[in-house]
Amino acid sequence: MRVNYKSWLIGTTMLVMSATGAFAEVVFNRGNSADPESLDPHKTSTVYEANILRDLFSGLTVQDAKAEIIPGAAESWTMSPDGKTYTFKLRADGKWSDGSPVTADDFVFSWRRLVDPATAAEYAYMLSPVVNADAINKGEKKPEELGVKAIDPLTFEVTLNAPTPYFLEMLSHQSTYAVSKANVEKFGADFIKPGNLVSNGAYMLAEFVPNDHVKAVKNPNFYDAANVKIDVVNYIPTEDRSTAMKRFEAGELDSNDDIPTEQLADLKAKFGDQVRIGPYLGTYYYVFKTPKDPWSNAKLRHAISMAIDRDYLAEKVWQNTMIPAYSFVPPGIGGYETKTTDYAETSQLDREDAAKKILAELGYGPDKPLKLEIRYNTSENHKNTAVAIQEQLKPLGIEVTLLNTDTKTHYAHLENHGDFDVARAGWIADYKDPENFLALCKSGTGNNYGEYSNREYDDLLAAAAASADPAERMKKLSEAEAIGVARDLCVMPLLYYGFHTVVSDKLKGWEDNVMDVHPTRFLSKE
Repeated sequence: MRVNYKSWLIGTTMLVMSATGAFAEVVFNRGNSADPESLDPHKTSTVYEANILRDLFSGLTVQDAKAEIIPGAAESWTMSPDGKTYTFKLRADGKWSDGSPVTADDFVFSWRRLVDPATAAEYAYMLSPVVNADAINKGEKKPEELGVKAIDPLTFEVTLNAPTPYFLEMLSHQSTYAVSKANVEKFGADFIKPGNLVSNGAYMLAEFVPNDHVKAVKNPNFYDAANVKIDVVNYIPTEDRSTAMKRFEAGELDSNDDIPTEQLADLKAKFGDQVRIGPYLGTYYYVFKTPKDPWSNAKLRHAISMAIDRDYLAEKVWQNTMIPAYSFVPPGIGGYETKTTDYAETSQLDREDAAKKILAELGYGPDKPLKLEIRYNTSENHKNTAVAIQEQLKPLGIEVTLLNTDTKTHYAHLENHGDFDVARAGWIADYKDPENFLALCKSGTGNNYGEYSNREYDDLLAAAAASADPAERMKKLSEAEAIGVARDLCVMPLLYYGFHTVVSDKLKGWEDNVMDVHPTRFLSKE
């Protein structure tokens, strides 16, 4: 019998490849600092959730491996001459994971849902640039009055109040993602559960086992599925960073988004270039409950701020992976002048003397110690920071107690405006613009954990948003920071972030960037 050598060779090769596991699923075990509180894009607020949702969903725009903006659910867009109207053309091959088409109506439904007060979205303010968004969120107008429109099934139109330089970048954020209208209407609040959730990203939800893993599998209906190299990604909560390092060493984790910084030298010696460190556009801060006495007193807030030795925190606690911070907006955003506290350039000894004087003026001393509780979420790094601050404040007669909860509980407490004295938080830029930081001190903003409210500050943010002159806009934002942060300390900046991660040599395509964004669709694994 005649043998087709080419067919025989191919068939034999396939058998060998199958036997050797060459066709086995490619699995990425991704250390992710905490469990998600939710997988509803309109009810999330943390980086840990964003890491998962970035894989499950595709916004109108998305971030590539270098965190640059590229087309996502929209294949193209146009902007009107006045910069106020954007028209997005959705992909004709854009589908939900159940095979149904992604339509402009889905985006209309989703954006209305985001700003609807009934949703109680922390990030409702993200759509503030859109006509009527703020009024709707305040209950003054109906969701149907939002400045969005489905021109036809594949054409989505957005009308803004004023030209918004960061608008396209903002659309890569999970709060602006579309959810399937049919899916939400079918399952209600249960639409986010495995087996129910449909998504339009590179991956789809398969499992969610709290405190163990979230499993996502490749979405065959994704428009770019042919170029997605990893079949399964498991997001594993790693609040205990030391344990995470042991799991990484054992090969149980392929990456982890944080490391215990007190072990930095040992980790570098052990893992070499697999330890990644670099600038990260974010600020690590504490926030006071400003409506609550005695924290309503800005002088007292500044006294505590002055007594904290940020150089020590950066050098000793964080092993120089972070930089001392005296402004909320980190440096490096083009065209913007950060506003720092008055004592940013004074010595630590002078700051401590000034802090003691203010405390004495306010009646605090050995006979009347100031009592303060610091809340923080689980992490060796956060614990070490809180303990260091506790020790730094002790000589001033400030009695500090510490309260630790897991990350999900911690942020749920802050988002629900629970009671506290001082709480740890961090803000990583959603887009490279100072407004993204300063909006956190705006009255009524969901992520305004300290509930700071100042009309002058709000008016400056509004004036910046309405300005068509980029230089004038930046000037107004800078003036707002001078009032809300430098003067009133609506948040207490401590450190500018640096990313510190571990990434296995087996992972390819991991591009270090200031947003620390690494969508799984652009990665591969050997």
